[in-house]
Amino acid sequence: FSKKNTNCSVDESMARIADVVARAKSHQLGIRAYLSCVLGCPYEGEMAPEKVARLAEKLFKMGCDEISLGDTIGVGTPVKTERLIQTVSSSVPVDHLAVHFHDTYGQALANIYVSLQQGISKIDSSIAGLGGCPYARGATGNIATEEVVYLLHGMGIETGIHLPSLIAVGQFISQQLNRPPHSKVNVAMSVMGSK
Repeated sequence: FSKKNTNCSVDESMARIADVVARAKSHQLGIRAYLSCVLGCPYEGEMAPEKVARLAEKLFKMGCDEISLGDTIGVGTPVKTERLIQTVSSSVPVDHLAVHFHDTYGQALANIYVSLQQGISKIDSSIAGLGGCPYARGATGNIATEEVVYLLHGMGIETGIHLPSLIAVGQFISQQLNRPPHSKVNVAMSVMGSK
């Protein structure tokens, strides 16, 4: 996947990142690194959590402040997600980890719930479920922010996000792109709000 996505091997990418991290640190900039395809790769298949943990540890020791674990093709399940986080967090403190789930198989919210239970508090999402990856055939966009906020509020976790305003933004951007929102929460709340 790395070769297709960034035109270099994982080792070459790590060498490039080391230079970027050093330069960013010299300017007191925070750094979030992304590991893609942590639960499955369209070219290599299932990924071993130990391999992901080794890469995450290298990035952390290199000086990255956060490492985002990306289920780029959306094949993760709660059991696999839990095992991955437990393995990675043995090398990188959990407060330096984030998660990034695509919802190809409808598992992203369940994976986020498991991630929260494991102590992760940083979650990537996109309004109206926008996104995707040209090198991951069939993969859908990122989990919709509307879904994540609805889940968090339902768990009693305050986000500071006004969900009706978020719904309106999702509707607006979807109209501008001439596509429906890829968010069940957005669709449901828009219909209920129109009555």
